[in-house]
Amino acid sequence: MTGINWFKYAAPQTFFHLSGKWIPVLGWIAFFLAIAGLYIGFFIAPTDFQQGEAYRIIFIHVPAAWMSMVIYLAMAFWAAIGLVFNTRLSAMMALALAPTGALFTALALITGSFWGKPTWGTWWVWDARLTSELILLFLYVGFIALHASIDNPQRADRAAAIIAIVGALNVPIIYFSVQWWNTLHQGASINVASAPKMAVTMLIGMLVMTLASWAYSVAVALFRVRCIILERERHAAWVNDLKEVKS
Repeated sequence: MTGINWFKYAAPQTFFHLSGKWIPVLGWIAFFLAIAGLYIGFFIAPTDFQQGEAYRIIFIHVPAAWMSMVIYLAMAFWAAIGLVFNTRLSAMMALALAPTGALFTALALITGSFWGKPTWGTWWVWDARLTSELILLFLYVGFIALHASIDNPQRADRAAAIIAIVGALNVPIIYFSVQWWNTLHQGASINVASAPKMAVTMLIGMLVMTLASWAYSVAVALFRVRCIILERERHAAWVNDLKEVKS
C-alpha cells in the first residue's frame, strides 16, 4: 500500500482547492456549535453560588483566552517552518492566522473586563495574567503591522517570523502566571491532572464553545490563506484559469 504524499498539499495550488472544500463544512460546524454552546451556557447551566449570573461571561471569555494562545503557537509554528524551510504556504498560513488570533485576544481582554468588574470591583488591574495577555495582543498587532510595512512578501515573511517565534515565549508566561505570581486571576478550572472544579453542565457548555471557536478559527484561516494565495500567485497560469472559469 502506498503512503499519502503529504508534500503535494504544500503546493499553494493544491492547498487552494482542498481548503475550499472544508471552509463551508467548518463554517456550519462552528455556527451550530456556537448556538448550542451559548444556549447551554446562558440558559441551561446553573447559577454560580459565588459569582451569580455574572460568571456566564466565561462561556465566551475562557474559549477566547484559550484560542488566543493556541492560535499564537500555531502562527509561530508555521512562521518557523516557513523561515527554516523557506516554504511559501507555511508563511501564508502564519499570516492568515494572525488576525483571528488578535480578534480572540481582544475578545478575551474585553470579556475579562466585564467579568472583572463585578468580581474584583474594577475593569482592569495590572495583574500578571492580564498584563501578559495584553502583551500577546501587542505581539499579534506587531506581527501584522511589520508584515504590512515591508513591500517584498518574502522579506516580510522572514521579518515577521522572528517576532512570532520570539513572542511564543509569552504564551507559557500567560498560562503559568497564576502559579508563578500572586495574582487576582483565579486558577484553572479545568486540569488534566484533577477533576474539573465546575458543574458538568458548565464544563460541557465551555467545551462546546471551545470546539466552535476551533472550527471558526480554522475556517476563517483557510478562507484568508486562499485570499493570500490568490494575491501572491496572481501571475500563475492556474490562477488565470480560475478567473476565466468564473468569467
